[in-house]
Amino acid sequence: MLNQTELYYFSPTGGTKKAGRIFCDGIAKEIKEINLGKKVKETSQPESDLIVVAAPVFAGRIPEITTEKLKKMEGKGKKAVTLAVYGNRAYEDALLELNQTLEGQGFQIVASAALVAQHSMAPEVGQGRPDEMDKKSILDFSRRVLEKVETGTHDIIKVPGNYPYKEGMDMRVTPLSLPACSQCGICEKICPTDAIHIENGAVVTSPEKCILCMACTSACPEHARILPPPLQEKMEQKLGALKNIRRENEFFL
Repeated sequence: MLNQTELYYFSPTGGTKKAGRIFCDGIAKEIKEINLGKKVKETSQPESDLIVVAAPVFAGRIPEITTEKLKKMEGKGKKAVTLAVYGNRAYEDALLELNQTLEGQGFQIVASAALVAQHSMAPEVGQGRPDEMDKKSILDFSRRVLEKVETGTHDIIKVPGNYPYKEGMDMRVTPLSLPACSQCGICEKICPTDAIHIENGAVVTSPEKCILCMACTSACPEHARILPPPLQEKMEQKLGALKNIRRENEFFL
């Protein structure tokens, strides 16, 4: 067991952080959490010999807000484990993109995983994941990663994906606020891209800045922040067939 590791994560609705934390609990006694979704100009530089980076998958890619933060880090040969967390559909180029971003910053990727969490836009897809079965497989993976690190094995990690990467998501649609909205300001505070502002007694969301991360809908205490019904219906139709399909986590050592 390592004395310490750092978990760098972007987790708008909580699933990515949960998956990353399960893995970290299996490899280190102390875990320092760095939220890449926070509105800070500087990215905390790694202190541990091995770090863990967990990022959500948006339409087969890593969100640009995450890669921008990671590109401010200096690896200096430090080891990294990468986790791409997706909503039971597909992770496509995301894990490759995450690895290449970190390698470009001087990190050595020692292990990677594609992990399943509850879908942020269609919660019935992957509902409750990561669950107990996931936890067991992730902890087993963490044990094997720890063994690899302790024995000094240096296998090159190969993960699925293509470069150039597929086009990212650009829907130019935003969540909206229902009349039940109390204008408490939580959505404005939590939005990682500063897309939300309260102006003249109304919640205004910029479609140019919004990345549909769903952080605002997840954090709203009144449940008054939702996707526009036509988009919600479209997502449920598109992903409905996945409700009864269980994708398994994939591990790369």
